[in-house]
Amino acid sequence: MIDKTHIAKVLSKIQTAEDALSDPAVMGNATLYRKKVREHAALKKLESVSHEYFRLQRALEENRAMAAAPEMEPELATMACEEIELIEQRLPEVERAVLAGLLPPDPVDLRNAVVEIRAGTGGDEAALFAAVLFRMYSRYCDETGWKISIIDAHETELGGYKEIVFTVIGDGAYKKFKFESGGHRVQRIPETETQGRIHTSAATVVVFPEADEEDELHIPESDLRVDIFCASGHGGQGVNTTYSAIRITHLPTGLVAQCQDERSQHRNKEKAMSVLCSRILDQQRMAEELKHGKTRLDLRGSGDRSQRIRTYNFPQNRMTDHRVNLTLYSLDRIVEGGLDALFDALQSHDMDQRLEVELGMPAS
Repeated sequence: MIDKTHIAKVLSKIQTAEDALSDPAVMGNATLYRKKVREHAALKKLESVSHEYFRLQRALEENRAMAAAPEMEPELATMACEEIELIEQRLPEVERAVLAGLLPPDPVDLRNAVVEIRAGTGGDEAALFAAVLFRMYSRYCDETGWKISIIDAHETELGGYKEIVFTVIGDGAYKKFKFESGGHRVQRIPETETQGRIHTSAATVVVFPEADEEDELHIPESDLRVDIFCASGHGGQGVNTTYSAIRITHLPTGLVAQCQDERSQHRNKEKAMSVLCSRILDQQRMAEELKHGKTRLDLRGSGDRSQRIRTYNFPQNRMTDHRVNLTLYSLDRIVEGGLDALFDALQSHDMDQRLEVELGMPAS
């Protein structure tokens, strides 16, 4: 049962948030204003679902009383019992929405996601699998209405990727993709296999939120080494014959980002710098969590790429996510971008963890 007094206390912040949105000092600060807009939107959403929750609770009590009243006509008692059944089916979903609204929001959830896919063990087959993963994510983004911007890619002669780095551009992209980090293993018969044997290979995925101006990250030029080189791989002859590719190294951390996807050297540098800033901030966040004795929830892990999170078994049309013990026999649809069932299960498991850790409530 959700405490009505606690909800009222949280919702009392709505007026404060609305006052802030009309404060000239806040309106003149773009970063602060966006923060207050998000805070107000979250409170209004909580207000809406909590009103629905308490309305259902009242209706449930009223119908239970009607059904139990000895003087109640049988037809009305039957109607009350039917209404009770409908409310009891609906109530857990609304209660979960209220609890979700009480969780502290992670502001980076709303950001774009930077995704890196690298071929692991398995040679050419691993590179082809990396291409399958990229196509899978691309198809999902197409269906969602999000865009993909390729930062850097190293293709193989067979059409695979040794490595591909790209940004998923869309509201809430990081929230959806953040659980993809880790080792992805594939079991299938390669096209080059003449005896029909199943091969196992792997690719690794790393996902982090894109940096933006809210982070106020200032990197001195003296901390950077910028290398300019001739682009290679995809992009056409024009790209391959000009020194437009950029590699930027952050000397204090050793972190590197490069971009060769654009014809413009300036644009490549801009995109590489964006990725580098994102990597630096992600490293800082991890260090800050360790400093305060916190650890990332296990779905996101520690950033260890060797952690196997998922297996794609093509002969059995099966995909298994080992973190949530989820097995789906629809791999053919999943690799075509049908990731909703998987992403929903991961989000639900993550919320169960957060409810237990942050609010002290056992998972439902």
